[in-house]
Amino acid sequence: MFDFAPTELLLCAVVALVVIGPKDLPKAMRFVGKYVGKARGMAKHFRSGLDTMMREAELEEMEKQWRSHNEAIMRAYPQITPGAFDPGSVNGPGGPIDATVTKSEPRHPPAAVADQTNAAPPPATGEEKPQ
Repeated sequence: MFDFAPTELLLCAVVALVVIGPKDLPKAMRFVGKYVGKARGMAKHFRSGLDTMMREAELEEMEKQWRSHNEAIMRAYPQITPGAFDPGSVNGPGGPIDATVTKSEPRHPPAAVADQTNAAPPPATGEEKPQ
């Protein structure tokens, strides 16, 4: 948009030197530089304000999405509070109840105990000392 070629800048410098004169040219350049600096500062401030507003809008949008996802998850997986037990429920505080297990049957049968009388002797390691 504001693209200046070196020849155009040289032409502007020659015109400024002729119109303003060599004596007042440094004052004019200082004056122009000061206002160009102010314009750049204002543009930077404006751009940072726009960037901040865009960032805040994006954060608000992300927060809305997070809330909607969180609500969907909370509806799909309701939180069970400790101590809240429904006697008619299949699941109790200890987890799912096996419907095939009765009171007379143990849930986990005890492990079989090996017969110690028929047990084989431990294998020899070769480190035994003769007496």
